[in-house]
Amino acid sequence: MTENTDLVVIGGGYAGVMAANRLTQRDDVTVTLINPRATFVERIRLHQLAAGTHETVVEYGKVLNERVRLVVDTVTRIDAAERSVMLATGGTVGYDYLIYAVGSGNADPNVPGAAEFAYPIATFEDARRLRPVLDAAPATTAVTVVGAGPAGIETAAELAEQGRRVTLVCGEVLGPYLHPRGRRSVAQRLDKLGVTVIEGPDAKATAVTRDTVRLSGGHTLRSTVTIWTAGFGVPDLAARSGLSTDAMGRLRTDETLTSVDDAHIVAAGDSAAPSDLPFRMGCQSAVQLGPQAAETVLSRLAGEQPATIDVGFAGQCISLGRRVGIFQFSDKHDTAKWYYLGGRPGAKLKEVICKSTVWQLSYEARKPGARTWWAKDDKRQELLQAERGEAQTTAELAS
Repeated sequence: MTENTDLVVIGGGYAGVMAANRLTQRDDVTVTLINPRATFVERIRLHQLAAGTHETVVEYGKVLNERVRLVVDTVTRIDAAERSVMLATGGTVGYDYLIYAVGSGNADPNVPGAAEFAYPIATFEDARRLRPVLDAAPATTAVTVVGAGPAGIETAAELAEQGRRVTLVCGEVLGPYLHPRGRRSVAQRLDKLGVTVIEGPDAKATAVTRDTVRLSGGHTLRSTVTIWTAGFGVPDLAARSGLSTDAMGRLRTDETLTSVDDAHIVAAGDSAAPSDLPFRMGCQSAVQLGPQAAETVLSRLAGEQPATIDVGFAGQCISLGRRVGIFQFSDKHDTAKWYYLGGRPGAKLKEVICKSTVWQLSYEARKPGARTWWAKDDKRQELLQAERGEAQTTAELAS
């Protein structure tokens, strides 16, 4: 009897779940998903968890194929030579192929006092820790949100809609991804909610204390609760395991998502750096990269050459409270266009996207491999060719 091939996925987020489900297309494989939590976290709703408007968790039974074995544990090290992973509980799990989908979390604030006095919101544990703090704080309490990307904007709007006094510290600009027209719409909504928006060259947080936030321009804000949403970081598991990573710690891969060090390790999601040209972190890229990482593994098992990745974007969706939202349209290369959908239709579209993302996971669980198309981004190949040309020129000059 032929033995099953052991396939292990580290990380049970959007990319990891999609990858694990896709791997079950073959009958001769055993698929194991290792994740620190026993439930799936809707990360795009973490601001709602902090505000108390959503619980953000889904049972894995609803999004995982029944053939996927879930191991609730944390991987502490990858032993590529032995093809095994070590667990925090002391055990090991062997693999023939490994998909590295550990996702992302908080970036090191590198601002005095931020790690001690500010509340991050990038993980389920962070948001759950913040929630009772906000519940215990009077509505008149000064709340400062640092960071004006989607997480910061959504958190500020969610809390302001509940009647809280919120200041949003943007750094340079509100919503850097947004087109100026979309940015104006977001600013108008925040103003209507009573959010004080501070942006410009003097609006960077330089220090945090228990009850203040100091800005680069010298101004000091009173802040009873400070929420930190500026930047994402990735776990250092790959680096600790001796694998090649980029400056942020993402696993370096080729265009098939295969590690540059080991053909038996494939990456997906926020923790992947294909060709040193990684995609924007988020579920939009994760739900595309997860299945494609699995297809790379399946191709190798079939003795075929894996296909290169195709990831395209549609835009960015931001909730502005429960009743208003915005969908900023973009080209497939992830550059914002001039048009957007706002107001109540924008809020409804955001909710549809949140629900449909979970639906995509469950659909892949029921019908692994049914989705065979991917958005195309022709500009990526142009950028890769340009980078290779520059690298070759630099090498020639150096020699």
